[in-house]
Amino acid sequence: MITQKEIQETLKNYNKKKIAIGCLGSHSALDVCEGAISERFHTIVFCEKGREYPYSRYFRSIFDGGKRIRGVVDRPIVLDNFKDILTCQTFLCDESVVWIPNRSFWVYCGEKEIQEKFRVPIFGSRQALHLEDREKESFNYYDVLMKAGIRAPEKYNSPEDIDRLGPAMVKIPHAVHRLERGFFMAPTTEKFHEELDKRIAKNIISKNNWREEIRIERFAIGPVCNVNFFYSPISREIWEGEPLELMSTEWRFESNLDGMVRLPAHQQLALLEKTPETYIVVGHAAMTVRESLLRYLYEMGEKFVKTMKELYPPGMIGPFGLQCIIEDDMKPTCYDVAFRIPGGDNITTFSGHPYLNSLWGERMSTGRRIAFEIRRAIKHDLLDKIVT
Repeated sequence: MITQKEIQETLKNYNKKKIAIGCLGSHSALDVCEGAISERFHTIVFCEKGREYPYSRYFRSIFDGGKRIRGVVDRPIVLDNFKDILTCQTFLCDESVVWIPNRSFWVYCGEKEIQEKFRVPIFGSRQALHLEDREKESFNYYDVLMKAGIRAPEKYNSPEDIDRLGPAMVKIPHAVHRLERGFFMAPTTEKFHEELDKRIAKNIISKNNWREEIRIERFAIGPVCNVNFFYSPISREIWEGEPLELMSTEWRFESNLDGMVRLPAHQQLALLEKTPETYIVVGHAAMTVRESLLRYLYEMGEKFVKTMKELYPPGMIGPFGLQCIIEDDMKPTCYDVAFRIPGGDNITTFSGHPYLNSLWGERMSTGRRIAFEIRRAIKHDLLDKIVT
């Protein structure tokens, strides 16, 4: 495990006047880059061959007389695959890069490599990234939620519990899409086996390993509400401000589920006989919640931050997301956690988040909030407090 002392030693060799912002070209890279250039940072994006064009062509920065006139990616670098970023560490440190982790970084590079080999300062909680591995980690984000006293869907021990306890949401890793899971809803035990067999036949779920990686939990009914926070460990030190900030709430579009629900009921039933619904995220949409609900969101965020600080000091740094269902008691039930920049935050790139804009009195997207935190940490010589 790379220690905080090692990261601090690396920072001593950084040129604080020329800090650059780096990330993988996926997930939320454009949000990160737009925010970085807003705070006058140089941006470096590492792309995987075959997936580089949005960054190397369409959003690449163009300068005229030293002034940026278009684009947000100052330096796109193409790798054969994302994992090759591990071989670029000397370059990253020579360029004084602060690394912004996203979901792709964790999935494609691997927890062990990040924890033991990636010696570049990471903005955020390096220690917490492994908790997103829901199926393989013996202690994962479900355990964090339980310890924090945050409501989450109750886990069922077997498919037979469905008949006894009520409808279930079934979660199994997707056989093809590494970032996704093969979700399905099962109202009865019989329906569970029917839907499982259907998805195995369609190669949505792997026939070989589903038993080891399955999670069956109570089906929470209500609208999806992804609650996105930012935690600043230096706010009180600088301005005596509240360290927890609510950035935004948003919901998601999933394929092919969202196409199906637009059809009349009889057409949905006919289609589902041959085509199982899938929950692969393809985009997000902004939403706001009733202000009477905000207290419950803040309470949830405070509990989460407190527990993470106890379990994985120094705890949360920067953006994180608690993905929830608002049930009919008007309170959130958290079913997923992002321990880094949430993917849904892209909806407010440049325009900023409703809650953050109100808080700071100017447009403040997630990308800019990250860059702003880095900028003021440099100014107050606190950079070592926000990287791990």
